[in-house]
Amino acid sequence: MLPASSAKPEFPWWLAAALVLALVAALAIAASDLYAQVFATVAKGIGITIFVTVVSFALASAIGLGIALMALSGSQWLRQIARFYVEIVRGVPILVLLFWIAFAGAPALVAAWNALTAPLQSAGMLSELLVRDLSLLWRAVMALTIGYSAFISEVFRAGIQAVEKGQIEAAKALGLTRGQRFRLIVFPQAIRTILPPLGNDFVALVKDSSLVSVLGVADITQIGKVYAAGSFRFFETYSIVAYIYLILTVGLSLSLRALERRLRRQHEE
Repeated sequence: MLPASSAKPEFPWWLAAALVLALVAALAIAASDLYAQVFATVAKGIGITIFVTVVSFALASAIGLGIALMALSGSQWLRQIARFYVEIVRGVPILVLLFWIAFAGAPALVAAWNALTAPLQSAGMLSELLVRDLSLLWRAVMALTIGYSAFISEVFRAGIQAVEKGQIEAAKALGLTRGQRFRLIVFPQAIRTILPPLGNDFVALVKDSSLVSVLGVADITQIGKVYAAGSFRFFETYSIVAYIYLILTVGLSLSLRALERRLRRQHEE
């Protein structure tokens, strides 16, 4: 058997089969007025799906990096707070977290804000914030951000810990500050370890963004659900919904794999 590094790459038959199915589906949509109408209707939710995914992932990555740095800090209190956050949030299903943030957390946040800004409101400098002012779209984004930040923080923590301590010690000997060591030494090396699982979380978030439909947010799933309930075209509608999600997730997965290969070649050079 040839070593893995010298073995001839396998032809991606799965990708060829997926492309054939995607082409057949595209031709069916183009040839059928019914499927074309369903696709045009459901596709209106693509923008909301992408918005929820990208904003939630960006915020979750920022918070997750902060939690990971807390977990690796020299302070016992910060490490315990980070561990508490990760274990509690990871223990709650995303769907339950969506409901809790939307109908319990958001009202509590509004009440806290009004209590803190009561003097300014009394002086007429601020108006009272109402629960309805916080849209269900942003409540969904908040819930997905909190839920995924716990998972992403573990990805960052594992990637940072994978960097050899000898290199960090060498950076200390050169007089680099903690921030410089992280920016110039640790993070550039950790990102190669972090990228694959981080990409998996991004793809998973694309799929989990469909959960925002339970709050009535007009994403792909919600629009498809409403259309199917009104037209009774359940097979056609949910086939189109699944087709759109597959295009998004498979396309994203292939892009991330290409990026990983590019980074690997740059590292080997």
